[in-house]
Amino acid sequence: MNDEQVDREALLRGEYHGQTARIPWHDLQTHYARGNVVIVSPTLDLVEVAVQLGMDNSQAFQGWIEGGDIASVSEEQALHWYDSDAVLWAVVAAPWVLIQQREPHSDVTE
Repeated sequence: MNDEQVDREALLRGEYHGQTARIPWHDLQTHYARGNVVIVSPTLDLVEVAVQLGMDNSQAFQGWIEGGDIASVSEEQALHWYDSDAVLWAVVAAPWVLIQQREPHSDVTE
């Protein structure tokens, strides 16, 4: 990785870290309807996934997709979150909204 890529990755990491927040599923309905919401496994770092998306790291994404760590949100899951007023971690990596469901006891800093 050259210096320009390292700088871009650091910039993206800072931006996405600052933009990551807990968001009610109801507020994500428009994005979901457009097909722009992607669920990220809680075993992955949400910001790191956004950074790799921003860096066009298709190799990492292919592995995550094949491993089931990244997927489209199913209709059943969307309905469950809607009915339960779920609040999820989210970060926008335009045009995608990456979301992650974490346990309440997760040691995530806001």
